[in-house]
Amino acid sequence: MGGGIVGLSILREMVKRHPDLTFTLLEKEDAPGRHASGRNSGVLHAGFYYSPESLKARFTVEGNRLMTQYCLERGIAINRCGKVVVAKDEDDLKTLAELERRGRANGVNLKIVDEKELADIEPNAKTFGRAIYSPTTSSVNPLDVVNAVSAQLAAKNNVKFLFSERFVSRFGDNAVVTGKQKIEYGRLINTAGLYADKVAHAFGAGRRYTLVPFKGLYMEYKDPGLLRKHVYPVPDIKNPFLGVHFTVTADGKVKAGPTATPALWRENYAGLAGFNAGEMGDIMLRQARMFLQNSFGFRQIALQEIKKYMRGNFTAQAATLVKKIDISKFGDYIRPGIRAQLFDTRDMKLVMDFVVEHDGRSRSTHVLNAVSPAFTCAFTFASYVVDSIEKEG
Repeated sequence: MGGGIVGLSILREMVKRHPDLTFTLLEKEDAPGRHASGRNSGVLHAGFYYSPESLKARFTVEGNRLMTQYCLERGIAINRCGKVVVAKDEDDLKTLAELERRGRANGVNLKIVDEKELADIEPNAKTFGRAIYSPTTSSVNPLDVVNAVSAQLAAKNNVKFLFSERFVSRFGDNAVVTGKQKIEYGRLINTAGLYADKVAHAFGAGRRYTLVPFKGLYMEYKDPGLLRKHVYPVPDIKNPFLGVHFTVTADGKVKAGPTATPALWRENYAGLAGFNAGEMGDIMLRQARMFLQNSFGFRQIALQEIKKYMRGNFTAQAATLVKKIDISKFGDYIRPGIRAQLFDTRDMKLVMDFVVEHDGRSRSTHVLNAVSPAFTCAFTFASYVVDSIEKEG
């Protein structure tokens, strides 16, 4: 249930292991990848941001390798440009050292470089003393990957895609009702992204969690000669956002972003399109409570991110990462995305790692938190999910 890269990758793994079974994919949109998977940055991450005990750390290095191999084998455009993470002050150098430690523990190929070495790798990047160089960070057009995996599955005789089929409710212990029909199942796997929590709650799973959507906006930079590598700031590793950075796309263009602004409803991409009053009320109430209680520093995050709606603040943050830039060459905001970020209502904090829950009675599995780098490690994460399903029986 859900036609993003995670759902497609789990289906791909299930088909590979169980060719004798029949599979049906339900997707509320008219094609796969309409939401997070088709709207993300397209960056294939290396794996040095994540604490070594996390699921993200376990899956990202191998996920990067497998996704790179998949693209190369199928002629999907991939820009293996690499990435640098730059510091602004002495405090950043401490975090830089922690990122290096995590990277080494996670088996990531990376290097700490000084300013002279950085100038050879990416002449226009600016740092304070030292930087991280990650040669295995790449970029792809995410929809190219989604469409390739989707086409591969659609060609299978035992796979059926049902598009424009919105989940409405659970029906007993082995069926769901969509907007069009009742469908019985042997095992249900929920990869509904922005709505994964709501679907899970219908099956009695994930009760302690709810989704808090954050909007990601990118801005084009009209001179592709600005950079040849991705350039990122040292992040605040206590929250899941990486800050405004420069990305070099699969076709060599440059964009800056993203924001991580609290969204007002789950599909709050632009203006009032798709306005959902019920969702807005629930989400704004949740956000107000988080703001007042300052859970996990939400107040500071919200205030910092709201400032990025002002074009001057957005471009100024991006400009700090490079030596030379022409602010007039920043273009329009491009296609936004929504980060389906899970929130733990018991501990009052954003969930940093992947979360998967099973409900034995309804034979259902729920992928509740599959945020970045889920695209990068979709194939390895899918193996983990299917392993856990097989253990459940």
